[in-house]
Amino acid sequence: MNHETDENAVPEQGQSEVRAPSVELEERLARTEAELADTKDRLLRALAETENQRRRAQREREDAQRYGASALARDLLDVADNLARALASLSDSEVQDEKVRAMVEGVAATERALLAAFERNGIRRIAPALGDRFDVNLHQAMFEVPNTGKPAGTIMQVLQTGYQMHDRLLRPALVGVAKADAPPADAPRIDTVA
Repeated sequence: MNHETDENAVPEQGQSEVRAPSVELEERLARTEAELADTKDRLLRALAETENQRRRAQREREDAQRYGASALARDLLDVADNLARALASLSDSEVQDEKVRAMVEGVAATERALLAAFERNGIRRIAPALGDRFDVNLHQAMFEVPNTGKPAGTIMQVLQTGYQMHDRLLRPALVGVAKADAPPADAPRIDTVA
């Protein structure tokens, strides 16, 4: 018998049986590795999605704690405004009667208590001063005042104070602002071509 390897020689019966299962095992191994990689990818995506949901829920919980009372706070702003109006309507010289003076002091104490409760809950008053610059994030311009001699956007009148809860605006301060002065009539006109 010739033991030399011949490429054209027919393999013996035992050799063909060994080669076929080896190829089949390699294919099964490749499919299993592909399935494992796919499963690992899906697991990583599911873990990432779970972490994102956890963070989102945490953020929503913090927002609810921080801003949950904003609707109630907005409703109480009118109460604060009315207390301030009541106190502003009477001057000390007008209050002669001792009972009226006691009532005014009670209104003032009520206003202080309400504003203190606002402060404890992260609500702060936005009371711009005359001459401050208009801030679109905190103020709402209700009208413009012409011929003021001030730069445009300078606060000339405060109609209503605003309020902010932490970093969110509950109500803007309502203000009147200086209007830009018109250029003098004898100033040269510059036309731009579009």
